Amino acid sequence: MPSEIRVSSERPDAPPSPPPSEAAPAQPLPEPEASAAAPIWLQRLSLFVLVLFCVYLGVLVMILPWWTRVWDHNLLIQSHPALSAVLHTGAVRGLISGLGVLDIWIGISEAVHYRDHRP
Repeated sequence: MPSEIRVSSERPDAPPSPPPSEAAPAQPLPEPEASAAAPIWLQRLSLFVLVLFCVYLGVLVMILPWWTRVWDHNLLIQSHPALSAVLHTGAVRGLISGLGVLDIWIGISEAVHYRDHRP
């Protein structure tokens, strides 16, 4: 009678692992309470920071393409001639400035449509 030799990749002193069908099901995470809103002062502070950030970044992106000392004499742009040719056209500068105006619009819109979430 031929004897069967079983080769196992597990160490002999390790406990046997359960089969995949008997693995423990994943425990669902507890859901946060619906009334766990942030305090009013924190909501207003976060709104203020968001609006300040959006307006500041929007003004910077709106003005930067037309500021020749920064835009035309930028070493990153000058080191890539094809990129320089594209970024120095008026249409691309206008498109980038339009993104800045859009960012300002988003910041002001967030401030106008703000509502407190009271607990």
